[in-house]
Amino acid sequence: MPASSDLLSCPLIPVIVLHDADDAVPLARALLAGGVRALEITLRSDAGLESIRRVAGEMPEALVGAGTVTRPDEMQAVKAAGARFAFSPGWSPALSDAARQQDIVFLPGVMTPSEVMAAANRGHRAMKLFPAAVAGGIAMLRALAGPFAGVRFCPTGGVDAGNFGQYLALPNVFAVGGSWLAPEDAVRARDWERISALAAKASAEVARSARPASFSRRPDRS
Repeated sequence: MPASSDLLSCPLIPVIVLHDADDAVPLARALLAGGVRALEITLRSDAGLESIRRVAGEMPEALVGAGTVTRPDEMQAVKAAGARFAFSPGWSPALSDAARQQDIVFLPGVMTPSEVMAAANRGHRAMKLFPAAVAGGIAMLRALAGPFAGVRFCPTGGVDAGNFGQYLALPNVFAVGGSWLAPEDAVRARDWERISALAAKASAEVARSARPASFSRRPDRS
């Protein structure tokens, strides 16, 4: 399954937990207004699937995906809802097979070199390093760059407003994921202005930073 060039061109991917699907479209609009096009709506709540469906149906300009996909049947459900990609906190052959059957871009979660190697041997070239901080963060990603030169990562877990730029400066990182762009308290308060401001600030920092040339290189498979 070819990796999505759209996804690989989005350096900021908010990790979102929604408890009310009515908040999905306003939130996506707020992020888009701040320059953030991609969003990972997790399946950690009952509203997750319906939230994906609404954003996919009402905002085709947004790149909406599913997060916390842990079972093969969920892969089918998120594809039917309109998700353009799927993230998992871990990796398994069953999830990989389900993603191929559904023809959806899938970024498995990895934490160790053995997991990276196993996923790469199944054709994955874009992966989620999770939990990034616990796995070793920037030092771990630097260590992985040598033996896995063809793999690109989206670190999530411990990535925040204070350190995301350091992660994005690494040549084997194509994006960062985090909840700081759409804090749960701001979502519950429907403070879309605050979320737009957070997205705009992060987007401006990305624009100011020098992006490694490898960001334009497309992994063979996802």
